[in-house]
Amino acid sequence: MEPTTKIHIENLNVYAGKQQILKNINIEIPKNKITVILGPSGCGKTTLLKCMNRLTDLYPELKVTGKVMINDKNVLEAGEDIVKLRQYMGLLSQRPYPLPMTIYNNIAFGLKLKGVKKRRNLHKQVVRYLQQANLWDEVKNRLREPASRLSIGQQQRLCLARGLAVNPEIILADEPTSALDPISSQYIEEKFVELKNDYTIVLVTHVLRQARRIADFVVFMYLGEVIEQGTVEEVFGNPKMEKTKQYLGGTFN
Repeated sequence: MEPTTKIHIENLNVYAGKQQILKNINIEIPKNKITVILGPSGCGKTTLLKCMNRLTDLYPELKVTGKVMINDKNVLEAGEDIVKLRQYMGLLSQRPYPLPMTIYNNIAFGLKLKGVKKRRNLHKQVVRYLQQANLWDEVKNRLREPASRLSIGQQQRLCLARGLAVNPEIILADEPTSALDPISSQYIEEKFVELKNDYTIVLVTHVLRQARRIADFVVFMYLGEVIEQGTVEEVFGNPKMEKTKQYLGGTFN
């Protein structure tokens, strides 16, 4: 029987000197679902996301203990291939960061790293991933223009297409719609709902309405701890913890 859990996080702790940022995190993230991580600013949401693809390695002051198990492997262990790990997990940041090259080459770059060389095959796949990100119709006559000329919303979808092009199984998204207009946000939300058929999506957001619309599973964090987790129906419909009730009800102190 195929496993239903994609990421198993066990006793995860993160320290910055004497300050503890994450405290004994235990989460099972379901496969082919959208898991939303909720909580007020500074509660550790982004740090948790960075642990999953070892972006915490970029901060030498951080000490990380515990396990992040993906396909029965602890990705936090020394000796893990970090480049492969980050290809396995596409990352969408708060603000889009397209590569300083053309729209076409933003997608082709990752494909070439994967070994796609023939021009015809390369073009076919560039088109495919731009279509997957709902961007092809808007850029098909602009492929040789710099990506920087795109609107912020288009740049975010280009970054999504670029992430998909390296063939990940997991998409990590850190407040990916926070800098976008409502229409672009809707594009991204709709695309995530579609993509979960083929990918496991972990999304950090502070927008409760967005979480309600697209989440399958919800993790609520406060001051570095997981306060409550469960299906969107359980957490939003019948929260068990008082802090969760206050946060969802807008009376949080």
